[in-house]
Order: sequence, then structure tokens, then C-alpha cells
Amino acid sequence: MNQRFRTWWQPRKGLAIAEACVIGLVAALSAVFLKVGSGWLGTWRVHTTHLLPAWLVLPTIGLVLGFVAGWLVDRLAPEAYGSGIPQVKATLANVPIKLSWRVAGIKLLSAIISIGSGMTLGRQGPTVHVGAGLAAGMSRWVPTSPDHRRQMIAAGAGAGLAAAFNAPIAGVLFIVEELLQDLSGLTLGTAIIASFIGGVISRLLGGGSLDLNLQLVQSSSQFSIPEIPFFVLLGILAGLLGALFNRGLIFSIKFYRKLHISLPLRVALAGFISGVVVAMLPASFRDNTGLRESLITGGAHPTVAAIAFAAQFILTLIAFGSGAPGGLFAPSLILGSCLGHIIGVSELYITGTGSPTTYALAGMGGFFSAVSKVPITAIVIVFEMTTDFNLVLPLMIVSVAAYLVADKVVPGSLYEKLLELKGITLTKEAPMEGALTKLTAKDVMQERVETLDAEMSLEEAMQSFARSHHRGFPVVEDSKLVGIVTQSDLLKIRESAKHTFHERNLADIFLKEIMTPVPMTVTPIHTLSNVLYLLDRYQISRLPVLDGRKLIGIITRADIIRAEADHLNCDNRTLKLRPEPSYIVYQTRSPSTGSGRLLVPVANPETAAILLQMAVAIARDRHYEIDCVQVMLIPRHSSPSETQVRTAKSRRLLRQAEVLAKKWKIPLHTQIRVTHDVAQAILETINEQHIDLILMGWKGNTSTPGRIFGNVVDTIIRQATCEVVLVKLGTTQHPTQSKNPAIANSTPHGLNLSYPLTALHTQHSFNRWLVPMAGGPNSPLAIKLLPALITLGNDTQIRLTQVFKPSEFKPDMSVSEQAIRHLMRRRKLSSTVVAIPVQANSVAEGVINLVKTEGYDVVVLGASREGLLQQAIQGNIPEAIASGVESTVILVRGAMNK
Repeated sequence: MNQRFRTWWQPRKGLAIAEACVIGLVAALSAVFLKVGSGWLGTWRVHTTHLLPAWLVLPTIGLVLGFVAGWLVDRLAPEAYGSGIPQVKATLANVPIKLSWRVAGIKLLSAIISIGSGMTLGRQGPTVHVGAGLAAGMSRWVPTSPDHRRQMIAAGAGAGLAAAFNAPIAGVLFIVEELLQDLSGLTLGTAIIASFIGGVISRLLGGGSLDLNLQLVQSSSQFSIPEIPFFVLLGILAGLLGALFNRGLIFSIKFYRKLHISLPLRVALAGFISGVVVAMLPASFRDNTGLRESLITGGAHPTVAAIAFAAQFILTLIAFGSGAPGGLFAPSLILGSCLGHIIGVSELYITGTGSPTTYALAGMGGFFSAVSKVPITAIVIVFEMTTDFNLVLPLMIVSVAAYLVADKVVPGSLYEKLLELKGITLTKEAPMEGALTKLTAKDVMQERVETLDAEMSLEEAMQSFARSHHRGFPVVEDSKLVGIVTQSDLLKIRESAKHTFHERNLADIFLKEIMTPVPMTVTPIHTLSNVLYLLDRYQISRLPVLDGRKLIGIITRADIIRAEADHLNCDNRTLKLRPEPSYIVYQTRSPSTGSGRLLVPVANPETAAILLQMAVAIARDRHYEIDCVQVMLIPRHSSPSETQVRTAKSRRLLRQAEVLAKKWKIPLHTQIRVTHDVAQAILETINEQHIDLILMGWKGNTSTPGRIFGNVVDTIIRQATCEVVLVKLGTTQHPTQSKNPAIANSTPHGLNLSYPLTALHTQHSFNRWLVPMAGGPNSPLAIKLLPALITLGNDTQIRLTQVFKPSEFKPDMSVSEQAIRHLMRRRKLSSTVVAIPVQANSVAEGVINLVKTEGYDVVVLGASREGLLQQAIQGNIPEAIASGVESTVILVRGAMNK
């Protein structure tokens, strides 16, 4: 039964066809609603000018409605800005841009308001965006594949265009020519069905685009061979002016950014300017539909057409550059009709023959082709709207000539250039090309590699495997890779040790004798498909990555699976999209006198003080300087370098750090960064300032699917090359008397070196410290950090513990004893330090029970990059401990090899 249910829900052609039908219906209804809503609002605006002075009404309506439209987009769905076609194109190229019902609804409402306010924008682009958004939301109802979802989104976009223009064929061609560029059977089938239904429903409900008198148009359209040079001239002019128009759009967007004002104010400004300009023009310019019909049917004077061209050209640049929700299709058609009308009347004066109507309609296709770079779609749109076969040859001549000229002057798609302004670059590869061919070993490998030395004994190697979750290690000699050893290799050797090595002691057998020499390796530029082939060919689970002879990473099957999953889910964790870098809006610098640098990102005023005090303690102990960074997050549609932000609160927080650092005479540098991604900004700071250690706070849990500590912390753990100290501050605590007589009766080792930081102004207690010693490379790091951190408390007590299985009667405490000797060699402590074993079924269980029964204030854990993330997935330390106790937990991860 379950198998039949799963089979029924698999993406099939029948399901795709049914979904395409529903998408076409919904897209058509939204297109009609957009037309009726914007038309009603526009009619009200024009009627108001009959009751009140136009110079007062039009600017006021443009200002108010523009602000409302911008506010809706900015606050509720930032992805709904502009025409929407670039966002759809990026989504279909697997760029993670949000496309949902929420975006579609806000786009529909804001487009009605902005177009109805009088801005010279079209409703066709928003209709495409709305259709795609509705399809994206609908495709989440059933568990379909990413490829199926993309096809449904494309079908929704095509249905929206077909409904807007009453042109089903144009809707299909626009998908193939511009959006999806896919000619597969399923894509064409769903696109044709959705576009057909969208066009039919729109026509039935009165959603036609031009509402022209088709009998008048057809009777006036004519074409003769001698007119070809004039149509070629029209195509050249349309191409040149279309290229100028595209450049003007880019310039307008950049100009608005330099104003450093919010989106609602930009759109309000555009609406106000549009209202002022339209109020100064003749009354006929207030009705775009009437002006367009007058130009097409030849009823307008050439002077009026020239003024209309200039006004529409400038007003469209003003409106579109602001980010107002509206498209370019309708303005392009009007501009083309103006230009064609002028050429047609000129030809009529020169030769006495010709039809201005034919030139106006051909000009529509030509200018549309020059702006959008879709000549076939342009030809079919005008033809489907007029159904006049006499227009086919003039349309082809003008559209192709305009496209060739425009692409020569300004190469490339306008929509891709608009995406590049947002920091998104679409590659020329096939849209659904897998991560296996796009990504290389360097993109997904684990850069921090735990290795074993060739001179290590078999006994020591077994202890290393016991302390680690890894099942294999590269073997190095003089920092050069010489072999590889796996867990199964050790088990086989141990079983046959007596026979193979003549009963030699395991401590006398070295790894270089049993390792696999000259292992299979890959280079950083190997694609994941090559890596996967080698893993499968030789039936291995990991491959070292070598740059020359230097070991720079290791890649496993799990890394490849994660990368492919991220790619299918359009997740930019693996797909590096070249986001816009963060921007420093404020900084202070102190003299560089330290031997290293410690970074403290501050965000929460309630926890910033104690984090800064920890940073001061570590900086004093290591003679470090402190870098304090405050990160301000802005919406994706805004540029970090051009967005105006208020830094007063952030500077007050940074001044607290300056006061504390000045008290202890520690060099402190501060900065405020504006960014789209907090983790990216922190990583940029680490690289730019050559940070040696980063101290971060963590709330103790995360609700983000697929994340262990959360988006920011997981990224820092994976990618930061410096040492990482992660702090989860506990709840309100008070010092408690130890319940363990072994600790209570122990004598202090050495004298008290606590710095006078007792006035912490915090309720957190830092007197009783627990340090689980699980071995591995990061346990010494935790011990190294301990002398600095315990200065935060008074009369501190330190317990080092190792967790053993209940079956182990004689636990080996050598690791803890060695750690105590290290502490004593480094400096004498006034703190009580003891090492006591704990028996439990798991490390996490043992530590959590110990904290709860003994009442420890702080738990310090050393864990590798892999340990922090992988062991947490398995329910082991350290995430399980951090989440399972109310005490403060400090996680330490060593620096990566740079």
C-alpha cells in the first residue's frame, strides 16, 4: 500500500498536465484582476483631475500611492521589486531567490497601486512574476523534483504573459527564448497548456491588452517592396534607441542608489516626479491607452508622437529605476509605436505612399525586441494581438534589425544586467547542470585534516581511532602524504599481529609498516564527478586532496552528497554565488602592539558585556589585540555600499568595549559592517584583519533545518581559518558547595593569579569549572585557554574528567594527568584542580549528569571542526551537552591550516 502511494505521488506527465491547467487558470485570473484593478485606479486618477487642478492632484496621488506601493514591497516581500522577470529568470537558473504565494500576492497588489498612481510602467512584467510565484507556491503541494518545479514555474510565467497580451503562442516562446531555454517535451507541453488556458480565460473575462479596433487596423495595414529601406531604417533607430533606453535604465537604478533613501521614498519620489511631468503635458497624455490607440491608428500628429516618445522615455527611466513594481513591456510597445508613427508619417510625406499604422505596429515589435532581446517573441506578440498577416514581413524586418543593432551596441540580456546589479551572475551553462560537474574538490573538501604520523605505533593509532569518529586517516611524514590507514586495516592487523609480526608488541609496530602506501589522491581542480568515479572505482570512502605534494584537504562521499543536495535545493551554502561584499560604515583603530588578534562579534547588548570580559581575559593572557565588530543586516535587494543605516546604537555598544579595553590597556579596534550575510561579513573580517581567534556567543539551540548551531555559527565553524571559541551563556546561577569530597577537600595548586575583574555586573557564576578530556587535537586547546578564563571567577575549582564505559574497571586517566602537568608547568594556579573518572554509556550522558548533580558553572569542551558538526548530528558531544545543561558551555575549535 505504501509503495503504491509513493508511486502515485511521483511526478508524472498526468500530474504535470493537471498542474499546468490549474496554473494557467490562476495566472489568468490574476492577470485580469491586475488589469481591472490598475484600470479602475487609473480612471479614478484621471477623473480626479476634472474636479481639482491637475498640478495638485497628479503629483499628490503619485507621491502617496508610490509610497504605499514601495512600503508594501519593502516590508512584506522585498523580492517583489521591479518588473519581476529578472527574479523569475534567476529562480529558473537555480539561484536561491524567494518565489512564493506571498511574493505573488504583494507583487499583484503593489503593481496595481504603482501603475494606477500614474507611473509609466507596464503590468505584463508583474503578471509574469505573479504567475511564476503562484506556480511556485502550488508546486510545493506535492513532493515533486526540482526539475519539475522549475517547469511549473516557467509554465506559470508563460501563462501570465499569455493572459496579459492575449497571446498564448508568445507565452510559450518567451519561456523557450528567454526564461528556461528548454525544448524538452514536458516543458513544451506544460507551457503550451498553461499559456493556452491563460490566454483563453483572459479573453473570456475581458483581459485583452490593447483593446484595438482590429477592423480599422487591418484595413489600414499594408506593405510593399519599396518600403523595405524605411522599415530597415526603423529597425536601426529602434535598436539604437532601445540600447540607449537599456543604458538609461541601468543609470537610473545606480542614481537612485546614490541617494541613499529607502525603497518607499524612492518610489514615492518617482510617483511625484511622474505626476508633475504629466500635469505639465496635454490632457491626452494622462490616458496611456487612449494615447497608444491614437498613435497606432494614425490619428496623432508627428509632433505629438515625438513629445510622447520623449515623455514616455524619461518617465519610464524615472519610474523603473526607483524599484517600483512594474514592467517594461508596455512602455517598450508605446515607445515603439511613437517611433514607428514618426517614420511612417515621414515616409508618407516623402513618397506619398505607406501606412503610419503599419509602421507604428512594426515599431512596437522592433523596440520591444531591442529592449528585451527576444525578437521571435516580439514578432508573435504583435501578430497575435492584431491577427494581421500583412504585418508579418514588416515585423520580421524591423524586429530582427533592431535586435542585431541593440545587441551590437549593448550586448547581453537586460534582465541579466539587472541581476548583476544585485550581485547575481548567471552562468552560460545548462540551467540544471549538476553540482558533480560544476563544483571541484576544493569547493567541498574538508580543509582541516586530522593526520597520523608514519612513526606512530599501532597502539597509539588505535587510541586515536577510539577518540575520533573518523574511520580513516592520512599518514604523513615530514608534512608529506606517504600513505593512508583505515579502521578496518587496524582491525585486520590486530587480529593477525601475532602471525604477521612474529608476536611483536603492538607498541613496537609502526604505521609506516601497515599503511597503504602511495594512496589514490585527487587535485583541487578535480570535479566532483571525477572524485565520485574514483571513490566508486576503488571502493573507498575518502580521498586526500593534494596541491603538489602538500595535503590541503580530504573529501568523502558524505561531502559530495551534501554538495549535490545543496545544489538541488538551490542552497548557496555550496553554490558560491559571489554575493556582494560587506561594507564598513564606521571604524576606529588603535596602535598595533599585540602579538595576535582576537575578534569579538557583538550583537546582543545583554550578552556583549560578558563576552567582552572573556575577550579581555584571553587578550591579556596571550598579549593579543581585540577587534570588535558589529554587523548590520540589510535586505538582499539593497546594496551594502549604498544603503544608509543608523549606527548610533551600535556605536554605543562598541564604546562599552572601548572603555573596558582602555581600563586594561589592551589595543582595541572597532568597526560596523553592513551586509546581506552575517557569516560572510565575519569571515571577511577574519581574513582582512588576520584574526588568530574568534570569540562568539551562541543561544544554545537552533530551529534552522539542516543546521547544528545555526546558519552563522555553522558557517564560521566550517570556514574560519582561525581558532574558534563558542560560548553559550548559562541561566542565572549562584556558587554552590561541591557535593564531591574529593574536590572539596583538595588543596589549591599554587597562588591565585585572578585579575581584578570581579566587578562583572552580571549574575553569571564562573567559580566551578568542568573540563571533559576526550583526547584528540583540541583538548590541549581547551586546557591552554583555561588559565585566562578562570580569572573571571573567585576561588575557582577545576575538575578534569574522562568518561568511561561501565565495563571498564581500570580507567586510563593519563590524558587528564598530562593536562594537569601542563597547567602546572605553564603557571601556578590558586585554583583547585583534580582529575576524576566518570562511568556512563556515552560522553554526553556522563557530562550532563555530572553537571546536574555537581552543579558546575562552566563546561569547557575541545572539539574539531568535524567533531563540532558531525558528532552533533549523531547526538553526541558537544551540541548535545550544550543543549542539555543550563550552565555556561565553552566550545573550542583549533585553527585550520591556511
